[in-house]
Amino acid sequence: MTIYSPNPQSPQPLYVQIRQALKQQILEGHYKPYERLPSENDLMQAFGVSRITVRQALRDLNNEGLVFSAQGKGTFVSRARAVQDVHHLEGFGEAMARQGYATSTRLVSQEQVVASADVQQALQLPRGAQVFEVKRVRYLDREPVSVDLSYFPSDIGARLAGRDLTGDIFPLLENQLGIPLGHADLLLEARACDAQYAKLLNIEAGDPVLHIRRLTHDRAGKPIDFEYLSIRSDAYQYRFRIDRTEEL
Repeated sequence: MTIYSPNPQSPQPLYVQIRQALKQQILEGHYKPYERLPSENDLMQAFGVSRITVRQALRDLNNEGLVFSAQGKGTFVSRARAVQDVHHLEGFGEAMARQGYATSTRLVSQEQVVASADVQQALQLPRGAQVFEVKRVRYLDREPVSVDLSYFPSDIGARLAGRDLTGDIFPLLENQLGIPLGHADLLLEARACDAQYAKLLNIEAGDPVLHIRRLTHDRAGKPIDFEYLSIRSDAYQYRFRIDRTEEL
């Protein structure tokens, strides 16, 4: 651990100085993901501060998502999470490329199926209608982060079949199929991952995932793509911006 001596004369509280020192070491790679930080006693001696000061610094790092605690084992560095802003409709690859991440996709399956009640209602299809189902695993820097289960009306599905579905589908719809996208409605919730998806995501069954229902419309407002996204909560974040406006 790089030794850092907090300045008691600084206007910043000691715990803030220690938090910043540890944060810099984490971000610079001195501590790797899942590596254990020095114990509270070691940090107290290294920084020359009290236990309560060390604990406040670690608590703040935990709140920032940089570390996590395991009871009886200590404090560990969290895996860095990619962030996708939700104020703009874009695909996974599009969003991550802007942040410098390498992405890839494994196509698990593609087939025509009878729409479930939820899919039928979302895509505004008659009962018993066929839809094109696509299941894919999305990777971020070679680590699986999401299982995407997508449904398209059969007319769009017929045009997607046989195409390369290992990239973002949004640009494919716009650039190759000539379908201009308009907006998407999202519903987010936390769920425990089932065994099948846990295996695809390389996590344990029961681990938390971010479950998203996303319904995408074309520019005319017609629903064209309904998806269930199961995203590893330790690797990915959605970020929202919400403005307060005066009610009419």
